[in-house]
Amino acid sequence: MLKINNVSLRFGTRTLFENVNLEFKDDNCYGIIGANGAGKSTFLKIISGEVESTKGEVIIGKNERISVLRQNHNEFDEYKVIDTVISGDTELYDIMKEKEAIYMKPDFSMEDGIRAGELEAKFEEKNGWQAESDAAILLAGLGLDNSCNDKFMSELEDKEKVKVLLARALFGEPDILLLDEPTNHLDIESINSLNLGLEKFNGVVVIATYDQEIIESVCNRLIEIKQDGTYRDKQISYEDYIEKYGIDN
Repeated sequence: MLKINNVSLRFGTRTLFENVNLEFKDDNCYGIIGANGAGKSTFLKIISGEVESTKGEVIIGKNERISVLRQNHNEFDEYKVIDTVISGDTELYDIMKEKEAIYMKPDFSMEDGIRAGELEAKFEEKNGWQAESDAAILLAGLGLDNSCNDKFMSELEDKEKVKVLLARALFGEPDILLLDEPTNHLDIESINSLNLGLEKFNGVVVIATYDQEIIESVCNRLIEIKQDGTYRDKQISYEDYIEKYGIDN
C-alpha cells in the first residue's frame, strides 16, 4: 500500500505541488511524466522520504520496503559492486557489516558473542547466506560480466554503474520500487532486461522518465505533474495520453 494524502510542496512563493491525493496499488506500474522542471524527481523524493512535503503525508503499508534508483551514479564509488547490490536491502547489509566488525575484534567479549548470536539469527531469517548469489544473478541478468563483481564502483563505466544500481534497486524483493530516469546510459539489451524485470515485479513501481518507450511498454497508469502545481492521473497508454491531452509545457 502506498498513499499520498493532501501533499503540497512550496519553495518560497513557488508551488511545485498542491493537494496531491493518490493511491498506488500492487501489480501496477505508474509513469510520472511532465515538462522539464515540473518536479518529477522531487515527487519521487517525497515518496521516499528524502524530501519533506510542506503539508500532507505519505502512507506506506506496515513492514513494506521502498527501494530507490537515483540519478547519482557516483554515490557508491567507494563500495565494491557486490556490496553495492546487497546494500539495496539496508537491514540485511547493516547486519552483515555489524557482524563482520564484531568478528574482527581482537578482544572478543561475552557481550560480543551474545550480539553476534542475535545478528546470526537475523541474518539467517533474511536468507543472508544466499545474498551474494542472488546479487550475482541480478547482475548477470542485466548483462554485467561476473568479473566486475569484486571491483569497486569507481572502476566501472557509467553504463555499467547504472546496471549495478538497477540490480541494487531490485535486490531483496522490495514492495515499492521508485525509478528516476532508469534507462539513462543503458544499452538496448539492458533496457530489455529492465523491462522484463519490471513486468515480473509484483509490487508497486513508480517511474519518472522522459523515455517514451519504457513508459509505453511497462506503465499502465500515467500521472502528469503540471507546471501550475496541479496533476492529472489517468489509466491510459502514453500514446493515447499525448493524443488526448498533450504535455503541459
